[in-house]
Amino acid sequence: MIFNTEESMAETAAKKLKLLLLDVDGVLTDGKLYFTNSGEEMKSFHSLDGHGIKMLIETGVEVGIITGRTSKLLEKRSHDLGIELLVQGRQDKLNVLTEIMEATGLDFEEIGYAGDDLPDIPVLQMVGSSFSVPLGHTLVKSSVQAITETEGGSGAVREIADFILNAQGNYERFLGP
Repeated sequence: MIFNTEESMAETAAKKLKLLLLDVDGVLTDGKLYFTNSGEEMKSFHSLDGHGIKMLIETGVEVGIITGRTSKLLEKRSHDLGIELLVQGRQDKLNVLTEIMEATGLDFEEIGYAGDDLPDIPVLQMVGSSFSVPLGHTLVKSSVQAITETEGGSGAVREIADFILNAQGNYERFLGP
């Protein structure tokens, strides 16, 4: 992970996380939009990301998704991973964040967010931990605490999950006896 702030500051912030929110296109996927001739959308998700999400949930860090697009594929993937907080079709991500905070009682410092494009910046600037990916927009990458070394859709979310798990002292429990 590449840090825009001191790594120890990012770790301190990650220790407080109770919720990690994710953008989809460019973070959970490679950002490319695939459509069949019949107009159906296709997405590709990485299994490493899925396992990282499951590990976070198992340790008590809830994972949620905020995306401007709407996709039945994403509904299925979220359900399969145990993600209950899924907000689709909303470009006003800061308003969504406020709604989530009101519903959960969480403070900004207890929430992390990973995004890659301009609509993500207001949320990234408010949350306690902020992440982007190597192919993220330049302004986004300059607004976050850390940038993954792995590209979106190729295990970037797993890299974020591993960082949070390590910061919270929960990574070792997944390494076996």
